[in-house]
Amino acid sequence: MTISLVLTLIREASLRILVVSGPALIVSMIVGLIISIFQATTQIQEQTLTFVPKLFAIFITIILAGNFMITVLLEFTRYVFRMISQL
Repeated sequence: MTISLVLTLIREASLRILVVSGPALIVSMIVGLIISIFQATTQIQEQTLTFVPKLFAIFITIILAGNFMITVLLEFTRYVFRMISQL
């Protein structure tokens, strides 16, 4: 196993992590921004107000994008096993 092969594997794994976690993180940031704007306009400074809507939004996002996430992870797993078999 060469250094370039290891670096390629690390790069591919990092990209897959970003792709799989991206939808949930983006939705969480958007919901957090909306709730922050709501809190600023109503002057409600309750820190726990963001927890339930973010949790619900991430849950819905995982339900909707779960098939895509699993497909990406399965492709990467197959890629890693093909690399192992070629060693």
